[in-house]
Amino acid sequence: MTRQRRISRRRFLGTSLAATGAAAFPAIIPATALGMNNRAAPSERVVIGAIGVGDRGAHLLGETLQSPGAQVVAVCDVKRDRLETAAQTVNRHYENQGCAAYNDHELLTARGDIDAVIVASCDHWHVLHALAAVRTGKGVYLEKPMGVTVQEDQALREAVHKHNAVFQFGTQQRSDKKFRQACELVRNGYIGKLHTIYVWAPPSVAGGPTEQAPVPETLDYDRWLGPAPFTPYTLERESNKWWWHISDYAVGFIAGWGIHPVDIAFWGAGELLSAPCWIDGVGRFPTEGVCNCATDWKITCAYDSGVTVEYRAEPAPVDWQRRFRADAGHGTAFVGDEGWVCVNRREITSEPESLAAMTLPDSAQRLYESRHHVRNFVECVREKRDTVSPIDESVAGDLFCHACDIAIRAARPLRFDPRREVFPDDAAANQRLSRPMRAPWKLA
Repeated sequence: MTRQRRISRRRFLGTSLAATGAAAFPAIIPATALGMNNRAAPSERVVIGAIGVGDRGAHLLGETLQSPGAQVVAVCDVKRDRLETAAQTVNRHYENQGCAAYNDHELLTARGDIDAVIVASCDHWHVLHALAAVRTGKGVYLEKPMGVTVQEDQALREAVHKHNAVFQFGTQQRSDKKFRQACELVRNGYIGKLHTIYVWAPPSVAGGPTEQAPVPETLDYDRWLGPAPFTPYTLERESNKWWWHISDYAVGFIAGWGIHPVDIAFWGAGELLSAPCWIDGVGRFPTEGVCNCATDWKITCAYDSGVTVEYRAEPAPVDWQRRFRADAGHGTAFVGDEGWVCVNRREITSEPESLAAMTLPDSAQRLYESRHHVRNFVECVREKRDTVSPIDESVAGDLFCHACDIAIRAARPLRFDPRREVFPDDAAANQRLSRPMRAPWKLA
């Protein structure tokens, strides 16, 4: 944080306190308000608002409250019951009633005292919420996946660069040392020349009620739909049991979960996955129920750099599990001409076996080290520096997921250029890079 920002914050706090008068002070001031108990002083804190406080958002809110340099002052959600729960959680933590609760995100992002926003809303809202924060000078922690189209990803990247915003993508595996170890082994040539990457992730689900139902009193359904096409409400439509797998609101787990192992593939391979490639694959799509995202996929991406990425929905083929001694429902395995390394959230395995636990020499190429994803974001907002999951790398992995989804929907091999971010000379495929938004919502 710059000296100018510190002075500005002190002046803001001083003005606010003077306006309240001495009678407004509580008899006992919590130690956290004074910068005690290992918390930063008020003038040094990163002031944060949270947009979307459902299951994943509530988890991130809890991690933010436990981050020493952060102070949450506002929450936003279109479901009144969970909005109230989130505000109460914040107030209990700080032992006051200072947390503001908003239904409309614009009221939160307009606040000049907020430094950063954590966005964990539904996928079709991700980019619009992030843009509102970035354009008002705030840093953004954005849950994965990024956008529901390539065009949305591009718009957010442009805004982050234009406003010099601090950005953290919710690919928290980068803050786990197992994943960093695996990628550093690949980057430093310990498996020889990399030629194949195996990636697998949980599939989307099928089904979901199709009968119309009354909108719950606690839900602002029109605001929940936002930029998505209007559709009459169906039972539990806004539950992540279903919306994660409806194409109006998401790309499905090919991106929503798959971005985790895909991101590690990109972190380990580096520039090798920036070359043009052929994408050839098949997918299975539900024919009944409200869910319509791919429940299964088998995709091969052959890059001009000589690397091939095999991307599958879990369960991975039996031979993958046997070969890499990994039976988790997700993972990333790098194979070179001298060995391999495989990593998931439970473990890291390798051949030779000694690689997984080896200590790299001081001369080795090292990747960004983060030990806690949310705390890394808070620190980077304060210090105005890049996070472990910055915008350009995040867009690259997210675009891979979009390109794969477009290819299995086209049901034919597609040529994709990651640098130009288009399917060269393929108008039909390129049409899927964007989609219209319901008025009045728009990217510009």
